[in-house]
Amino acid sequence: MPEPELTSLERTALYKSLGNPLRRRILEYLGSHEEANSTVLARVLGESSGTTSYHLRKLAEQRLIEEIPEKSGGRERWWRALPFRHTTPDPATMTAEEYAAAEHLALLKIDVDSELFRRAHQEYRGPDGWAQVMRAGTWMTREEVGEFVREYQALLDRYGHAREDAPEGARPVSVRLYAVPAPVGEWGREPTGP
Repeated sequence: MPEPELTSLERTALYKSLGNPLRRRILEYLGSHEEANSTVLARVLGESSGTTSYHLRKLAEQRLIEEIPEKSGGRERWWRALPFRHTTPDPATMTAEEYAAAEHLALLKIDVDSELFRRAHQEYRGPDGWAQVMRAGTWMTREEVGEFVREYQALLDRYGHAREDAPEGARPVSVRLYAVPAPVGEWGREPTGP
């Protein structure tokens, strides 16, 4: 599914939403439990239903969640998470406000990713277990790195499932990829391309 084109203002609002602790908890709950209303979320998250209702509406405005019309009626509105994929643009193209919001969100993600890394090592039970860890190093051109990431995404699309289409026995799995080049001049030779 192609990503929607977002303006700088829309991306800034998105990063701020995803960096908001309560909105992140709401999205995590909907991701785990499929659906909820403001009353359920208020009870689970220790907030007022007015507060959770406000944040649900904001998440809906950004197309991160949607109302479930067949369950909603009157003042009771039920919500579910929407599939979401976003690639952050080149920081050099961002406004100062957008960059600050993206940086704040990135720092929060580092904490989550560090915890996942620890869990992966703690839960590793060999090559046939659920938790897998792989680290590698190689030489690539910038173009090859781009192609590798596109093929990596295609593999995730091929083997991954939406919750409603997941086969029996499937579990939510967190997957991370970092492709980071060595600093210029490391390894005893300068790069030949841009």
